[in-house]
Amino acid sequence: MSIIPELPQNLGSRLSFQGRKFQFEVNRLRLPNGVEGEWECIRHPGGALAVPITPDGKLVLVRQYRFAVKGRLLEFPAGTVEKGESPLSTIEREIEEETGYKASQWQNLGKFPLAPGYSDEYIYAFLAQDLEQLPHPPHQDEDEDIEVVLMGFAEFEEVIRRGSQVDAKSIAAYFLARPFLAENN
Repeated sequence: MSIIPELPQNLGSRLSFQGRKFQFEVNRLRLPNGVEGEWECIRHPGGALAVPITPDGKLVLVRQYRFAVKGRLLEFPAGTVEKGESPLSTIEREIEEETGYKASQWQNLGKFPLAPGYSDEYIYAFLAQDLEQLPHPPHQDEDEDIEVVLMGFAEFEEVIRRGSQVDAKSIAAYFLARPFLAENN
């Protein structure tokens, strides 16, 4: 017989900040042991990410400036799930906007929490195959500075091992996709 542990009791929440893509709230909780305290949380609608593979077996990544880390990160295309949009619709739109590719084959890789210590954001990951390069350049948002990068699997894994600037969601999604990829890559 398993005993389900008691969850903390929420005594109240207050909104501290409402941004464009997320909100920041402070919650007063009572833990099962009776201790009370405040916990902060970023509320986010979630994001969708694709691990795109070209017909010749290259990964399609983007290198873009990220203000929070004051540098450029190597990432798979991704974006925030907008209201009324499914995660798959989000990433179908984002992959075209960020990379100039369109995929005709999609494999759902699942979802995972991005930073559960302070955020409720989940990333919905997909493998995108049968890519076709669109005849026009990517239509990047005004606030994006993105460079498209093609890379082989071994090269990408070496970049990860070297500790280069690759974001965690891209590393996690790559290893979720790896079992679906051809053994010779």
